[in-house]
Amino acid sequence: MTAPPLVETTTDPDLDVVPPPAPAGYDLMQHRVVARLLRSRWWPQVLQVPAAAVFGLVAYQLLTGPSSAHDNAGTALMWVIWWPLLPILFVVLGRVWCTICPFGWLSDQVQRLVGVERPVPRFLKRYGIWVIDAQFLLITWADHVWGVVASPWGSGMVLLLLTTAVIASGAFLQRRAFCRYLCFLGGLSGNYARTGAVALRADPEICATCTSRAACYNGTDTTSACPLFTFPRTMEDSADCNLCASCIKSCPNDAIQIQVRPPSSELWHLRTPRLEASFLAAAIMGIVLIQNLTMLSVWPDVLDAIGRTTGITASAAVFTMAFAVAVAVPVGLVALASHWAAGRNLESTVVNFARFGFALIPLDIAGHIAHNLFHLLSEGKAAVMTVLGLVGVDGSTTSPGVASTGTIQVLQYALIALGTAASLYAARRMAHGRYRSAARRRSTVLPYAAVIAVLAVLNAWMFALPMAHRI
Repeated sequence: MTAPPLVETTTDPDLDVVPPPAPAGYDLMQHRVVARLLRSRWWPQVLQVPAAAVFGLVAYQLLTGPSSAHDNAGTALMWVIWWPLLPILFVVLGRVWCTICPFGWLSDQVQRLVGVERPVPRFLKRYGIWVIDAQFLLITWADHVWGVVASPWGSGMVLLLLTTAVIASGAFLQRRAFCRYLCFLGGLSGNYARTGAVALRADPEICATCTSRAACYNGTDTTSACPLFTFPRTMEDSADCNLCASCIKSCPNDAIQIQVRPPSSELWHLRTPRLEASFLAAAIMGIVLIQNLTMLSVWPDVLDAIGRTTGITASAAVFTMAFAVAVAVPVGLVALASHWAAGRNLESTVVNFARFGFALIPLDIAGHIAHNLFHLLSEGKAAVMTVLGLVGVDGSTTSPGVASTGTIQVLQYALIALGTAASLYAARRMAHGRYRSAARRRSTVLPYAAVIAVLAVLNAWMFALPMAHRI
């Protein structure tokens, strides 16, 4: 079973324990072209095949290409082009990358050939998201200690390790257990997908009359089961839906909709928020902060100051301290805000953290996109020329970027402003959907608004400083 959600019972007349359901968005399945594509056998293979080809090229270049990141096409494709574009895709289409991802496709093929189809261990169902949280922190730490991004071979080894884990999971466990319970990128995309403008939902009125014994979840003789173990009828968020359309093909009643909705609106309609997902949202903000800080000209001074203060000389230990502080700051700030609010909204610190920690997600995404936007726009031309060099095109260029530093900074500030506004609005809507009195709403929103403002200022300050290139 999965980790129990924080479901409360109360007689408090001022508290709405269950938020109202999210209003239905515009259904894209009304358009014949969209409906035919998602019901056809070509979806999602039409995207999986080219993605697998590019993945193979990236892996080959990382492991056998030039040892310098600047000259390696795999590094250019993976870290300068794909990684910056990924969070933008999450905001637009939710977790759709997970249906395109070659790892998911590979797991499916292994399962068809040698799959034992064992049930997912109870431990993974209950604590998988905590395992994902730990992986995300560990991989980020390892990148800075061992220079994974700066080393094509290091990036290639990460891909090999992930490939091995995917093959093992596909061989022994049901469906895409790795993607649901173990993939660190899946955890990131699941959190970010909650802000997506496109979401899959089932029509509850039609589902109430269904007699197909959950074909949308279990699959049929001609269609596969939901790869991420998600039952469309009971879905309340998009964290575990990759828009693979298996349920659309399986549903005999055409009850599945692809809804267009305002980005981030899902956040204030969550009925069962989970502490571990809110923790990941806060931890990601810390990761964004440390990623920014390590690429600034002041970073060596920060490390020197830590070393002088603590007397530690080992560089890995010094970075570990800085990394721990960077992650602890947003987590601690959200915890403090939750504790402060608990004394005034009459709820526990844990319940507040689990619910209102989700308000950080829009700012997380804004900071993530703003950071990687620098690499995409300041190094994008060099990355493209490096890739074109594989087919004999002269890769030399006088300018590695496609935009000036000033233009990039304006875009970064705009993104941070937009993310801040979205996070503040999400916190306000969460409080207004939960409490009836103005006093409880105000006393809840204010501490989280302060935390969001502090983190926004930190991000903006960092983007004002010179940043180093990735390749």
